[in-house]
Amino acid sequence: MSTVALVTDSNSQIPPELVERYGVEVVPLTVVIDGVEHAEGVDLDADGFYARFAGGAAPDVSTSQPSPGAFADAYERAAAGGAEQILSIHIGAAVSGTLNAATVAAGASPVPVRLVDTGTASFGITCCVWEAAEALRGGADIDAAAAVAEQTAARVGNVFVVRALDLARRGGRVVVDDSQAGAIPVLTLVGGSIEVVATASSIDDAARAMADHVVAAGERLRVAVGYADAAAAPLSDALRELVAAHPNVAEVVTYRIGPSVGVHTGPGTAGAFFF
Repeated sequence: MSTVALVTDSNSQIPPELVERYGVEVVPLTVVIDGVEHAEGVDLDADGFYARFAGGAAPDVSTSQPSPGAFADAYERAAAGGAEQILSIHIGAAVSGTLNAATVAAGASPVPVRLVDTGTASFGITCCVWEAAEALRGGADIDAAAAVAEQTAARVGNVFVVRALDLARRGGRVVVDDSQAGAIPVLTLVGGSIEVVATASSIDDAARAMADHVVAAGERLRVAVGYADAAAAPLSDALRELVAAHPNVAEVVTYRIGPSVGVHTGPGTAGAFFF
């Protein structure tokens, strides 16, 4: 079987241990803060991003997809490292132009590139990369591994709490009942729209509501619990403790909610992906 390299984009929020375990090439998205461009995970990490919000600051933030040249460089590095084929797994084309840039670069790659549109974002992408990597390790060829990634994308669920709701509202995705002032909405992203699945009056209530949503998804679940900054850590810690103790959950990992996701959700955000 030819050697298959894995490539993804930084919106996947893939943690360093998985990058190292599977030798994943990560192509950074561009994060723009007050007109200055940064490469996610290269010259801007989660801590650096959320520090810009300190003291109630409200920076102007946005993202843009990587250039085709950034993907070309990643594909060339993979080929130089011995890859004979590349499996490139990315944020959904419906929400980002990242896959288009990868498609352009794939046409000039020194080795064949198989592209996967996960139709999802954030750690949902990593779920697909993770399962594809395990399939490859188990002897799957590139087409079978791509199919595993696509099948995983269809099974990934999510739940989260966004403290900076003004950023989400700006994107036109959230409707929160203002009569519930002071309540914490527990949210899920389904088909490009954010829905309120519960409301909570405290961090503990929010953690329980999130955990209930996760464990109701089935048995032998893999769960990834993420947090943005220190303000969100108590909620993510409580959520992790609850899901890790549940018999439906087979494995729990932790990740940071980085800049390209934080642009939309802001500081104080915590959540989980599961399948």
